[in-house]
Amino acid sequence: MSDREQRARSLQEAPSYRIAFEDLDFLMREDLRPVRLQLELLKPEILLREHDIKSTIVVFGSARVPSPEDADDHLRRAEAAVATDPDSTTAQAGLRRAQRQWERVRYYEEARRFAALVSSQAQTDEGRECVIITGGGPGIMEAANRGAYEVGAKSIGLNIDIPHEQKPNPYISPELCFRFHYFAIRKMHFLLRARALVIFPGGFGTLDELFDALTLIQTKVLQPIPIVLVGREYWQRVLPLDVMVEEGTIAPEDRDLVAFVETAEQAWQAILEAYPELRR
Repeated sequence: MSDREQRARSLQEAPSYRIAFEDLDFLMREDLRPVRLQLELLKPEILLREHDIKSTIVVFGSARVPSPEDADDHLRRAEAAVATDPDSTTAQAGLRRAQRQWERVRYYEEARRFAALVSSQAQTDEGRECVIITGGGPGIMEAANRGAYEVGAKSIGLNIDIPHEQKPNPYISPELCFRFHYFAIRKMHFLLRARALVIFPGGFGTLDELFDALTLIQTKVLQPIPIVLVGREYWQRVLPLDVMVEEGTIAPEDRDLVAFVETAEQAWQAILEAYPELRR
């Protein structure tokens, strides 16, 4: 190869010669953040429209709530450890954790039943209304996607790149499984088509999503939609609305932005009261 040909080839292989939209190094530059934000907004939006997703029901909740299968396995192993060494404080502590974990299984089952109930009653091939949408991970998210899957319905998962819990659960419809880098864009997609939020006990992430929606409704940026909190005892411990009213940090009517329920049927009934046209 001549020197002229070598120089021509080296130019074609130079990073600057790459087509811009095929140059990942270029797309990942700090200056390109607005473009990446736009892409994360557009990709799910276009695909959801293509799959005729007209409206959604958002299910939030802890990733740490176990499935019955996992909780049962954990409890059996903890009981076996205590049986092997009854005097072990470590084994006894492990058993207490396993027992407490088993108590939380009811939330998994309620989320699973709720998603099955909604999906079987509201979702049709003619138009996909009230499609279950979750954060796409384990725990309550898995339960809701699983409930829709078990009745043959579509459901959506919006995964996020974080150190833990980032893998999608196996019950999301493959064509509706999305991955995000930016929390802000992910939050936007949760609410763009939402007709209601059903929120099970959870931690910082769940509270963040709850307060984000409450703030948008309180400030009239978002039209009011049902926000249904499952598990009154838990939510009244971590969300002391009466205290906020007494302190003057929220208005008395702000308490009415949420409804407390205990079961899947009660959660669906609260949504039907807001949207009687969904009744069959």
